[in-house]
Amino acid sequence: MMLQIYSKLILYVFSGTGNAYKIAQFIKEKATEFGLETEIIKLKTGVIPSTEKSEKKLLIGFLMPTHGFNVPPIMQEFVFKFPKDINADVFILNTRAGLKMHKLFLPGLSGLAQILPAFILLLKGYKVIGMQPMDMPSNWISIHPGVGPVVQKSISERCERITKKFTSKILTGKSAYKALWSLPLDIAIIPVSFLYYFFGRFFLSKTFIYNYNCNSCGLCAKECPVHAIEMHNDKPYWKLTCESCMHCMNFCPSRAIETPHVFVALVWWSIGFINAMLVIPWLKYQTGLAPESGLGYWLYQASYIALGFLVIVSTYYMLHYLMRFRWFSKVISFTSLTHFNFWRRYKAQ
Repeated sequence: MMLQIYSKLILYVFSGTGNAYKIAQFIKEKATEFGLETEIIKLKTGVIPSTEKSEKKLLIGFLMPTHGFNVPPIMQEFVFKFPKDINADVFILNTRAGLKMHKLFLPGLSGLAQILPAFILLLKGYKVIGMQPMDMPSNWISIHPGVGPVVQKSISERCERITKKFTSKILTGKSAYKALWSLPLDIAIIPVSFLYYFFGRFFLSKTFIYNYNCNSCGLCAKECPVHAIEMHNDKPYWKLTCESCMHCMNFCPSRAIETPHVFVALVWWSIGFINAMLVIPWLKYQTGLAPESGLGYWLYQASYIALGFLVIVSTYYMLHYLMRFRWFSKVISFTSLTHFNFWRRYKAQ
């Protein structure tokens, strides 16, 4: 019988396409071999941190995907609210965009996905005994087709071996800080992490649309873990609180959710054109500041972001309305790569 250091293992998991949840299952399998009771709690809007107290130490894991080289906002808020007075050690595990080229496994990057929650938990008085990135198959279907089944299986099996080795290590009282190996690169891309958290995620939330295959089943709205999809006139509408977890697009049984690539490109071109031809000349005339100057640079950047929000939100609302017309929906769909069969969806297997 293995010596148990902990009384129970609790895994808080946020997962869109199932990568982080799959890792949680690998951890639970290994913990069961140690005879350790394990509870997996899926993180959704409204889930409250446990205040369970125990004389013997608990082990608590925070598992989530990496969004924009950052912690998904729902997990970030959860960690901020996590109570201080629990007798527990903690670990953090983030899934990243893993790929494979022939026999070479290509890792993703974490950015703030490890650094930020570790820092918060340390300030709350917890001992962080594990920081482990896991390069599960990339699932960003808006950007690339889903990973093929053979490659997906190969990457997943590799991650299973790494996960169970990591689990064995921390359950025997050792520390594991694999995430620190990529710390220099993660620190270097922190500006991108901030841009995603404060701006990028709101733009990305407006890159999802339903097509003419939508049968108004409402499954996407019901299953959205952050309640960011509303049904407007029996059709899904993505709010700015969308975290681009890709659950809706990958799990829609009708393949009715897409990214309108050409439309998005035209909107971004329009923002740049309006900014260059109208906004910058007007600001230059009003203020006399050059775009290259210190104050001028930040003024023009702020105006570009403000213009971007205005154009994206207004054109998206217009797009959502027009998609109810079948002819228009077909035009938009056939200008989206996600519409075609070769553009595979992804679900963790």
